[in-house]
Amino acid sequence: MKRVELAFEHDRRIDFHKHRIKIALDPDGTLILEGEVGNIGAKKIALERAAAISGGIVDRLRVAPSKRMGDGEIRDHVRDALLEEACFAGCSIRTGEGSRGKSTVAPQSWIDVAVDDGVVTLDGQVSSLSHKRIAGVLAWWVPGSRDVVNGLEVVPDQKVSDGEIAEAVKLVLERDPLVNANRIRVTIRDAVVTLEGLVVNDSESEMAEMDAWYVFGVDGVINNLAVQIE
Repeated sequence: MKRVELAFEHDRRIDFHKHRIKIALDPDGTLILEGEVGNIGAKKIALERAAAISGGIVDRLRVAPSKRMGDGEIRDHVRDALLEEACFAGCSIRTGEGSRGKSTVAPQSWIDVAVDDGVVTLDGQVSSLSHKRIAGVLAWWVPGSRDVVNGLEVVPDQKVSDGEIAEAVKLVLERDPLVNANRIRVTIRDAVVTLEGLVVNDSESEMAEMDAWYVFGVDGVINNLAVQIE
């Protein structure tokens, strides 16, 4: 536990002094991480650092939301975002209050949306890994989301590859109105994404980095984006 705490303290991206992570140990040796971190990058980095020291990890980390929202409001925003996304035109979007959308293109595709204490859970079946990844990002983009559990099954099964993850990151950047994807190059190796190119300010750079972190399957992000000087 002390080694994990030191690892957190030494990685400035986790910002351990501002966002304290509770570290506990189960009798069976499983490490439990609990608390609220600043962003999705800090969450994934903390989990990676802990896993490198201790085998089993129970993830109870949550991301501080940019806006506090009730579970019902978050659920409705996620549902609406999925309904408005063109790639889910043939997918039934279901919540506890019923289904929306017509499954005319792919009747075997559906997404169940549930929210508990700001944690969005996506279950169901989609036709590609890209659909699974985009659905997860749309859920993360809702300001009140504190975590996203992406349990969507891909049918037929697809093999995960760096190239496929890179394409998903590019698709997400293209869908973000706050990012100019045409000026950003995306490369990936062993699930670690590198972003290069020009942005207009630090906010765009941070948003592009967070977009990459939001993609399911991304284990690391190297932000080499440069702010263009007028």
